[in-house]
Amino acid sequence: MVTFKKSNFHFMSFFHRKAFWAFAYLMSITSFANAQDLNKKVAGITINYDENNVPDYQLPELLISENGDKITSREEWFNKRRPEILSLFKTEQFGLFPEKPKLNFNVFENDGSAFNNKASRTQVRLFFTEDTTKIKADLLIYLPKKSKGPVPLLLKIGFSPNSNAVDDPELKEGMMWTREGERVPASQGRAFKPFDVEKFLDNGIGVATIYYGDIEPDYPTGLKHGIRGHYLEEGEDYPAPNEWGTISAWSWGLSYAMDYLVTNNHIDSKKVALYGISRLGKTVLWAGAIDQRFGMVIASCSGEGGAAISRRQYGETIHHMVHPNRYFYQFSGRRAKYSFDPNSSPIDSHMLLSLIAPRPLLLQTGDTDYWSDPKGEFDAAVAVEPVYELLGAEGLQTKTWPAAEKPILKDLGYYMHAGGHGSLPSDNDVFIDFLKMHFINK
Repeated sequence: MVTFKKSNFHFMSFFHRKAFWAFAYLMSITSFANAQDLNKKVAGITINYDENNVPDYQLPELLISENGDKITSREEWFNKRRPEILSLFKTEQFGLFPEKPKLNFNVFENDGSAFNNKASRTQVRLFFTEDTTKIKADLLIYLPKKSKGPVPLLLKIGFSPNSNAVDDPELKEGMMWTREGERVPASQGRAFKPFDVEKFLDNGIGVATIYYGDIEPDYPTGLKHGIRGHYLEEGEDYPAPNEWGTISAWSWGLSYAMDYLVTNNHIDSKKVALYGISRLGKTVLWAGAIDQRFGMVIASCSGEGGAAISRRQYGETIHHMVHPNRYFYQFSGRRAKYSFDPNSSPIDSHMLLSLIAPRPLLLQTGDTDYWSDPKGEFDAAVAVEPVYELLGAEGLQTKTWPAAEKPILKDLGYYMHAGGHGSLPSDNDVFIDFLKMHFINK
């Protein structure tokens, strides 16, 4: 059991009544459709969709250390500045998290045949605690059979159990959590379009999927069924203000999955890319930041708390995100103190992106996904370019926001499809180009 240092101030002390939780949940399910209506508020908070109303702001310096020293070398970045930035994100945004336990897993299917013998299928049960009856997640892996050696892999964290995430009739139906906090068969939960695994296999890239709800359910009291609840100290019912929210929990689970992937000789563990959408776009950015074994990150529509610049106060803001009626539980309690003044925060999204450098990073969004602020994501990518260049990698090499369907693919990439929130089937072609550029053709 890992012990955290506690603060005298306890964020959840304000909110520990059953009535709060009932109200909080009802309000947390405000539809995204309403959020995209330019004339609506979310949680009673006005939404800005007008570039003319974006305030003046100044981003924190990336290449100046906390003591004022200029960072001019790779060594200074990794030994001094990067640890400073990482520490700030741990305490001020995503929260401190415990050390992972020793890897414990069971391969319950090995070398199964899938997609008309195009792929081998492996299924691995990851046990996050010593008690194998409790918090566990299934990692589903497809590798192209035609490959002769270790292959690159796209690790996708998704909103659906594996049986829904992939169109494979050989998979046993999984269980998923509803927004009402019920665990039901996957066929009874929210439906998402299956991921096109075969397209990646055809290009020599393996695909693995994991269900985020197996790590921790996505609602305010989900921690009682998830990994954060396991690490609560006796007498506690919620982590301290500087400790982990669910995004850190999901990222922690991805790092645990990586612990297994490095043991699989059929996977090139130096070429594992992370992929997630929306809140899971935020998750893969943070997972890539805390675990440098991931060789690439593809973050889709990550928005506020992800790639979008908070100081722009465009679309969803810190205030929207951490409001007690919405998604406060995804972050550390300390995040809330910047709700009314993002400029007072010592961090912003360009600093999160810098923690990925110099590894390949692709930000994908939609040109009408105003809620996630696609321009704010582009501006963050522009702002992080000096770090990529310092480390010998290529940034976007442009300050001109591209039109939809015009990808910029360097070591740092940006792509907007014509459309709204999430990924489209056509986006997979861009993802594959980016993967092949860095993992196969390079």
